[in-house]
Amino acid sequence: MERVLTAAGHLPKKFAAAAVLAVFPYLSTGAGDFPSPVLDSMYPVVDPAEAELGQLLFYDPILSGSRKVACASCHHPSFGTSDGVSLGLGDGGVGIGPDRIADPTNLPERRVPRNSPGLWNVGAFEFRSLFHDGRVELGGSQPDGVRTPLDRDMMSGFASVLAAQTMFPVVSPDEMAGHYSENSIAEIVRLGILTEEGGAWDRIARNVARSGDYAERFKRVYWHIDGADDVTFVDISNAIAAFIAHEFRSDTSPFDAHLRGEAELSPDEKVGMELFFGSAGCSSCHSGPFLTDHEFHAMGDPQLGPGKAARFEHHARDEGRFRVTGNPADRFAFRTPSLRNVALTAPYGHAGAFADLRSYIRHHIDPVDGLNRYDRRQVILPELSVNDWRIMDDPAETGAIAASVELAPQSLSEGEIAALAAFLNSLTDPIAVSGRLGVPGEVPSGLAVPNR
Repeated sequence: MERVLTAAGHLPKKFAAAAVLAVFPYLSTGAGDFPSPVLDSMYPVVDPAEAELGQLLFYDPILSGSRKVACASCHHPSFGTSDGVSLGLGDGGVGIGPDRIADPTNLPERRVPRNSPGLWNVGAFEFRSLFHDGRVELGGSQPDGVRTPLDRDMMSGFASVLAAQTMFPVVSPDEMAGHYSENSIAEIVRLGILTEEGGAWDRIARNVARSGDYAERFKRVYWHIDGADDVTFVDISNAIAAFIAHEFRSDTSPFDAHLRGEAELSPDEKVGMELFFGSAGCSSCHSGPFLTDHEFHAMGDPQLGPGKAARFEHHARDEGRFRVTGNPADRFAFRTPSLRNVALTAPYGHAGAFADLRSYIRHHIDPVDGLNRYDRRQVILPELSVNDWRIMDDPAETGAIAASVELAPQSLSEGEIAALAAFLNSLTDPIAVSGRLGVPGEVPSGLAVPNR
C-alpha cells in the first residue's frame, strides 16, 4: 500500500488519484469514491472589494441586538471557525472560545442549542444545505430558490444559499438578537416581525448603514446603493457570504497536495487514508472532494443542553432533520459535516459531546454502545446554572436516540483509530488557517472586535 501511494504521489497531478484507483478498485465504488482534487471551478468567483466589506461585517458587533456579539464571536479562526466549546454562549457572553463566560450583568437564559459548525468551504457550489438540520437549502419555489424556515415570506435577492443562511443568527435570541426585554431588536424578533419595513432585519440594516463609513463602503461595492437608506440586510448577507467564501476556502492541505501529486503523506496518514476509504467505511458518508455526502444520518450522538423545541414545548430533545421535514425516518439525523480542518474544530457532534477526534471515531465504530457508555467529562461548557443532562438522564430519551441508529457496529484497533486520526490531521490547511484577510484591527462601528 505504501509503495503504491508513494509512487502515485510523484505522478503529474491529473494522474495521481487515478493511479491510486487503478490499484485499489474498492476506492472507486459506491458512495465512498476516492475524491478527485478540488478545482477552482468548484467555487464562485469572489469580488475582493465585496469580501473586504464582508470581513468588516463578520467581525462587527453592530449586527447584534446588544452590539456585543459578532459572527466571529462563535466562528473565530482561532478555533477553526468554530468556538472551541460544546455549546456556546451567544448573547450574554463575554470573551471568545473556551474563555467565554456568562456576563454577570446580563446572564444568558440558556446555551446556544447546537455546537457552532466550522465554515470551511461552505461557499463552494456543492454546499446546497446549511445548519446541522439543513433548514436553509436550495430547492423549491421559494424566493431565490432557497428554502428557509420562513418559506414564501422570506426576502429575496440572495447571491447564494450561504447568503440566505447568514440572515438567521442575527434574529436568534440565543445567538445575536438577545431576549425580548433587553433591546429593541430582541423585542421585535419576539413579535415575529422580521421581513417588513421596520422589522428586525431592516432595523439591523439601518444600524449598520448609519454607522461609521459603512454607507460609503456599500456604495463602492454595490451599483444599486446610492446612500444609507438603500442598504438592506440582503446586501449585508451577500457581503458576509462573499467574505466567508473567500476567507475560509480550504484546498491546500497535505491531503490536497497528495491528490495533486505534489507531496506525499506520512506512513501513518496513508494507513489512515486506506482505512478511511476502505474497510472502516468512513467514506460511505464522508465522500466527495469536501468529504461529505451532504446527507443526514442518525449517528446516536449524545444530546446535551436545551435541545430544539418550539416556544410551547418544554423538552430538551433535538430531533435534527425531523424538525425540518416531519419525516419520522429523519428523527435524530444530522447533516454530515465536511472534514476539512476537522482537527481544529473540536468539540465534535451536533451538541459538541466529544472533546477529541479519537473519542468521536470510537463512537462511530459502535454508536449505540458509545451512547450507552458516554463519558460526560468530555464536554467543554462555560459555567451556567442550567441542567444540561435532561435527555441523557432519561432512559426513554436515550433509547429513542439509540433506536434511530442504522449504522452496524464494527471493530477497530486502537492503532487503526490512531491512523484514522493521523489521516484526518492531514486535512488541516495551513493557508486557510492563517487566513487571507485575517482579523481586522478595527471595524467601522468602533465596537470591540472579537479576538484573542
